[in-house]
Amino acid sequence: MADDVALDLGQDPSLLLVDDDEVFLKRLGRAMERRGFAVEMANSVAAGRALATARPPAYAVIDLRLEDGNGLDVVEVLRAKRPDARIVVLTGYGAIATAVAAVKIGATDYLSKPADAEEVVNALLQRGDAVLPEPPDNPMSADRVRWEHIQRVYEQCDRNVSETARRLSMHRRTLQRILAKRSPR
Repeated sequence: MADDVALDLGQDPSLLLVDDDEVFLKRLGRAMERRGFAVEMANSVAAGRALATARPPAYAVIDLRLEDGNGLDVVEVLRAKRPDARIVVLTGYGAIATAVAAVKIGATDYLSKPADAEEVVNALLQRGDAVLPEPPDNPMSADRVRWEHIQRVYEQCDRNVSETARRLSMHRRTLQRILAKRSPR
């Protein structure tokens, strides 16, 4: 699909982009406008929540980790204001637990960064009857499985570090160091 091809977006092409990476936000915004979306951008949870409340869009692409909080808070507000919205959560910290949490809260799909405009559009416009993609050729490493388990427990504890550390029988500072790092490969 070419960058400047307009898509069938229905009667409401409104799109909310929420990401704290200004360069990525502007680049994705321009690419989505060329595809026919009416784009509004926010670079924080507060700005995203305000836009989702004032003018709930038909489509949204929301980063999971923002400087002032968690993008899932914006997903919750948008889902409450507009139940039919198609929401894609983007993150550089791809974990099964956060993907499950995002979908439970109301996200339509979940993509790991770096994701290009083509992948985002496909995720936004994918319908429920789509065929599942092929499984990956290489399985997760043991370090990755450990990290995924920690992320799952962290989400189950409502992102409370002290409670997560207690349940995992590990020191709180050790857990904080693990959570601050990117996921292992």
